[in-house]
Amino acid sequence: MEAPEKNTRPVLTRIFISADERRLRAGWRLGLHGFLVMCMLLLLGGLFSAGLSLLPNIKLTNTLLLIGSQAITLVAFTVSVVIARRFLDQRSFTSLGLGWNKHAFGDLSFGFLVPGLMMGLIYLIEWLAGWLTFQGFAWHFVSFSQIFIDLGLMFVVFIVVSWQEELLSRGYWLQNLSEGLNQFWGALISSVLFALLHLGNPHMSWYAGLGLFAAGMFMAYAYVRTRQLWLAFGLHAGWNFFEGPIFGFNVSGLEGLSAVIWQSVTGPESITGGAFGPEAGLVLLPALLLGVVLILWYTKNRVQLSSDHGI
Repeated sequence: MEAPEKNTRPVLTRIFISADERRLRAGWRLGLHGFLVMCMLLLLGGLFSAGLSLLPNIKLTNTLLLIGSQAITLVAFTVSVVIARRFLDQRSFTSLGLGWNKHAFGDLSFGFLVPGLMMGLIYLIEWLAGWLTFQGFAWHFVSFSQIFIDLGLMFVVFIVVSWQEELLSRGYWLQNLSEGLNQFWGALISSVLFALLHLGNPHMSWYAGLGLFAAGMFMAYAYVRTRQLWLAFGLHAGWNFFEGPIFGFNVSGLEGLSAVIWQSVTGPESITGGAFGPEAGLVLLPALLLGVVLILWYTKNRVQLSSDHGI
């Protein structure tokens, strides 16, 4: 019997460089990208603070801080992924699943609307169980113009949040982890990291973390079914928008958002999620099941071609 062929590549080369192509292995790429993100967040955060100190007459409202923080993370996440994808991964930015093909608009639209049904199911369950009290519609308390302004602002904010978190979680993390390990571990680990992104949110708890992990796996499923980010992006944006500005729930711990439906939740926190919102409660599970069924139906005839990746 012939002896197995020895790998003649130097040890350090085998540790750092992929065997089949001249680029860093996935783990090193992820580590360097993480370092780049942290540097950009610190730099942009410092510039934002310095800018505010030069304008002492500006009132620091929650809205201003929200817009500032989202602008910082938007630039840091997007620019870091563009750089890492080009120089570390040696791939195009669109190959993450951002190629605009015949499915893109449909994926975005379907993804945005599905959470409306999912959140409606959560609302119905809590209302039928007597855990939710309907207080009225927004136009009973504020003007229509204020409603439209608030909805427009929240729509833009949640579009930005969805873009940056999906680009990072289901884009860079999931796909590099899948290359380095396999798709199962890629989805699992990226969903854990997705939950950890929210550690600083108000009312965060271990069961909220579990709910966010489940939501991460749900959106990873959307990517796996389409090999594009558009469906996951639509789902993420639609979930936040229908959860808060439409149905009036807290959005991952964020309270006091303007909403079309004014309501209050008083049921058991283990089921309703309490102050964190439905992601922290068992009521999330039937909603996710409904979403999975709808995604499976929507993608049942999808043909996955390499050209869909923009490679």
